[in-house]
Order: sequence, then structure tokens, then C-alpha cells
Amino acid sequence: MSPAARVTARGWGWRHGDRPRPAVAGLDLELEPGERVLLLGASGAGKSTLLAGLAGVLGDAEDGDRVGELLVDGRPPEAARGRVGLVLQDPDGQTVLARVGDEVAFGCENLGLPREQIWRRVAEALEAVGLDVPLDHPTSELSGGQKQRLAIASVLAMRPGLLLLDEPTANLDPDGVAEVRAAVERLVAARETTLVVVEHRVETWVDLVDRVVVLEPGGGVCAEGAPDAVLGSRGAELAAAGIWVPGRHPVIARGPRRAAAPELLSAAGLAVGRRRFGERAPRTPVAGIDLAVHAGRTTAILGPNGAGKSTLGLTLAGLLAPVAGELRALPALAGSLGIAPIRWRSRELASRIGTVFQDPEHQFLRGSVREELEVGPRVLRRGDAEVVAIRDRLAERLRLVPLLDANPFTLSGGEKRRLSVATALATTPSVLVADEPSFGQDALTWGELVRLLDELVAEGTALVTVTHDLALVDALADERLVLPGGTREVVR
Repeated sequence: MSPAARVTARGWGWRHGDRPRPAVAGLDLELEPGERVLLLGASGAGKSTLLAGLAGVLGDAEDGDRVGELLVDGRPPEAARGRVGLVLQDPDGQTVLARVGDEVAFGCENLGLPREQIWRRVAEALEAVGLDVPLDHPTSELSGGQKQRLAIASVLAMRPGLLLLDEPTANLDPDGVAEVRAAVERLVAARETTLVVVEHRVETWVDLVDRVVVLEPGGGVCAEGAPDAVLGSRGAELAAAGIWVPGRHPVIARGPRRAAAPELLSAAGLAVGRRRFGERAPRTPVAGIDLAVHAGRTTAILGPNGAGKSTLGLTLAGLLAPVAGELRALPALAGSLGIAPIRWRSRELASRIGTVFQDPEHQFLRGSVREELEVGPRVLRRGDAEVVAIRDRLAERLRLVPLLDANPFTLSGGEKRRLSVATALATTPSVLVADEPSFGQDALTWGELVRLLDELVAEGTALVTVTHDLALVDALADERLVLPGGTREVVR
């Protein structure tokens, strides 16, 4: 393995081409070889931008403006590729090949390693992150959490001198979080890899790192030092700025729930699945589900990665046909339409069931945040004044006003998630099916997002959320459906 990398930033900054303000400015930072750093900051503070800069993937002058110096081992990051491994917030964004084994081997092949060494590393990396699937398993058939494990395994196999992890456990179940954390710990144990990890929930990493660095939104570093010193002596200040400080998490007071709320969706013996390309019959990870979705209530769908949670959510949302059993829309939701949401037209579906996809980018259609927020209301043929009012209300509530002219695909992971929630809410649906709606948020934006969802439920919206965020579940859930097995628990 090559020695650990040194990182140097001198007055470094970057402004995306479609933004009036820099994502990062005036950054001075020195990371010693083998150092382990937890990089914190409010949502949109430039953490992902810094990691992309260190990986040499920000682009050229056509993509944005760069100032100052950012160096890996004294060289520009673009000249140090192969020394740096980056795991992105969105694992789909770095999946290249069709089969799991080939994907993990890809980086090692580019490093020119011998074949026998490559496949030994592939096996070790997959075992380290707990991704127990055949090497020829299609990458397109993995769940979101499994894709995240795959992305981490692909980087671990390369054994980089600088390992950059951007929200690496955001969509993982608890076992997956523990396995990924253990895999990273083993890799950096010998101090032959410098580690920079971005994570809003710091508890997973705080006892592994040497230093905490907190970015100031818009420029520079507002705090750095040993974890205990930064999170202890400045904990109240950082929590007020949105940092997830242990022991200082936001507390959400749940709003009132309706004693007798109409039933909107009913599932009986429901089996769900997706058809793999070239196969006649869909694979069915979830079956025998009995579920009632009521107005003004929240149902949380929980379970390990790969259990079929997202597939069940898409089926409840009318976007996938049931494999077996029955999914009925009740009159309070369907009105004069038929009982099967899968047969409704898109405009009919949009005004009744809104969907927040696990990957925010899968629901973006326009070139600016402003236009994106207007898509749904315009599809429903709202008047111009109403469209603007809906857009501005959601942008204000979810802290998107400064980003209205930005391209949605250039937002940070947390900003993309808030935009995707806002676009689903813009059609004021009676049912909202939200897949991991809270990932990538700092403590302030998490609190605001959860309060908004709670208010909608109190006003009569039915919320179905697929999530690993147990704080979200504790704050909102009236009923929990745990997969596999379909175990139900009503929260009193």
C-alpha cells in the first residue's frame, strides 16, 4: 500500500458556475498523513464541494471559478488520481458496471493490479461492508443501502492514500452502519490512509477521528480541534448553528392526531416486487402485507437493506403494480376514480398521492429550483398567482430561497433532499409516500422538515415513510411496519 496522503488548502475556494456566491471560500487547512478528520458544517456549507475538489472531480473553468490552492501530496488533485478514493452521497452517481464483482474490481483494474490480487481485494472489500451477494449480481437490482455498501467496497478495494467519505451511512440499516464503520476502522488502523469523513450524525465516527473540522457556510473554518474539545466546549454554539452535537439533538413536539380519520388506502395479502430485465416474473421480497393508511396518521416502514421497503413504498404510491394480493384506494382518496392507483393517470395521481423517491435526482425535471417547484402545480393547472404562492411558501419553509436560480443537480445532498420533498408537497396530495425524507440534513433543517411533515399530518395528510432514521420515526410514527415478515406495531 502507498503511504498516507497529505492535504493542503491555502485560501482555496470554489464557486459553481450557476451560483452568485462561492460554495467554499478562503479555506486554509493542513491534514497530516494518516490523520483522521470528521468534517462538519451546516447543510450547504461546502463539505461535499471540498471532497469533490480533493478528488479532482469539480470540473474546469466552464463549470465554476476556483481560487487559491488545494493540494494532495503537494500536487493538484487532478494529478493525484489513484491516490484518492471518494464515496459520494449518491451511490448511483458512481456505479459504472452492470455486475457487483466487476464494479468493485473496476478501480483496481485502473490501478494496473495483477488479476489474482484484484479478486482477492474484491472478496475482502465485499465482506468488510457486509454485502453478501454473488459477484455476478446486477448492480441495478441492489437496494439503495446495498448500492451504498457497494460504492464503499469499490473504494476500499483500491486502498487509497486519501479516503473521502460523504455521508457514507445515510441510507444504511443499523447493521450496515456498524459494518461500514468497522471496515473503515480496519483500513485506517495502520495510519497508511488519511481519512476525511462527512457525516451529520457524528456519533458513529467521533471516537475514530483525531480532529473535528467545522466549515463556516460561505467561507473558512469556524472550529477545529480534538473531538471532545470542539463538541464539548463549543457544543451549544455549534448546535445552534445546525451541527448534530451528541446530547443536543432537536426535540419535536408531535401535533394532535385525529381520533377517527378516514381510510385512504387498504392493502390485503399484498405482495410486491420488481421484474429484472430479461425475466418474465418479478422477484418478490415482500408478501402477505395487510395495511390500512388513514388520513392524519403516519406509517413508518422499517427493515434491513434489501428487505423491499422502497418497492413496497412505490407500490403504495401507485407507481408499481402489485404482484399479488390487493391494494385498494378508498372513496375518500379515489373519489370517482377506480380503486387501483396504478391505473390512474399522472395528473390524477399527483393530486392524490405524492412520492419522494429515495434518490432525489430521479424526480428532477427542470433546470432551476424555481422551475422545479412549479412543475406540479402547473401540471394541475393552477393559476399563476397560486403557483408562485406555493413555490415561495415551500422555498421559504425548506430554506431554498437562496437557491431558486440554481440547477437542482448542483445542490448539496441535503439541499436536493429538501427540494425533492418540496416538489412532492407542491401538489398538496392526500397521501405522501416519502423514501428516506430526512437524510443529509443538519440539525436545523432536519427539525424544520420534521415539523413541516408533522403539521401536514395534523392537517389530515397521510404520511407513509420508508426510513432508517429512528429519530424521525420517534417524532412522527403512529404505526410501524417492520420488514421482513410484515410485523406491525401501533405506537400509542
